[in-house]
Amino acid sequence: MGRVTSRTPVLRIRGPHVATRPDTVASEEPLEIRLDGTPLAVTMRTPGDDFDLVHGFLVTEGVIASADDVLSLRYCDSVDDAGRNTYNVVDVDLAPGVEAPDTALDRNFYTTSSCGVCGKASIDAIRTKTRFDVPGDETRLTLETLLALPDRLRAEQEVFDRTGGLHAAGLFTAEGELVALREDVGRHNAVDKVVGDAVRAGRLPLAGHVLMVSGRSSFELTQKAAMAGIPVLAAVSAPSSLAVELADSTGITLVGFLRGDGCNVYSHTRRLVLPA
Repeated sequence: MGRVTSRTPVLRIRGPHVATRPDTVASEEPLEIRLDGTPLAVTMRTPGDDFDLVHGFLVTEGVIASADDVLSLRYCDSVDDAGRNTYNVVDVDLAPGVEAPDTALDRNFYTTSSCGVCGKASIDAIRTKTRFDVPGDETRLTLETLLALPDRLRAEQEVFDRTGGLHAAGLFTAEGELVALREDVGRHNAVDKVVGDAVRAGRLPLAGHVLMVSGRSSFELTQKAAMAGIPVLAAVSAPSSLAVELADSTGITLVGFLRGDGCNVYSHTRRLVLPA
């Protein structure tokens, strides 16, 4: 497997103090996803939990509905200059009857650690692809529980403590219990890994859960939450206009600027229980 972190020499400057020393940085490597040997997508990710990432990506992109739609998956030979396997290619065999997408008709599946999925279809198309009744989810959570999530997420970011360079996605119950956490150089990859963990365990839809992400909430993260049946998406930073529009249309409670003792709730505020 690839390494989650690597060491590199740096010139460290802190006021009048200058020194050369090794530093730990987050690893970033490409992962190519193939369906029955045919390339489907390339994403820049932090190695680790790759099978979760693949399952989550395929579900949130509407390729599969559950783990039962995957017959098998495996690492393929992808060697470096020294002839060692880089573990940067995963080939997926879909179960009989599961139709592979025609990427030429819909969108470009290339993703990066910064922008997420590009060439996305319209919001209406995404809404019709969602298999779960997110608007009908009657989950309620207290403001106290919501405000505690950023600190709980940050406390579990082991790799971030060493590198300062990874995003995190955490799946919580409405009572604030952490169910799963994943870190990655890409926000969307961290979300796919969390969703993929649930896919492989047969826990979809993720009704009654809160998805907490570091950074901002974008269109693609909101889409992934909707595709997984998650009713509440919270972020420590700002949402985009498309994220707000998509959250409103798909029934997601979208929370931004969740930090300290406050937050902004942009859609479906009924799920938040405020103090008397």
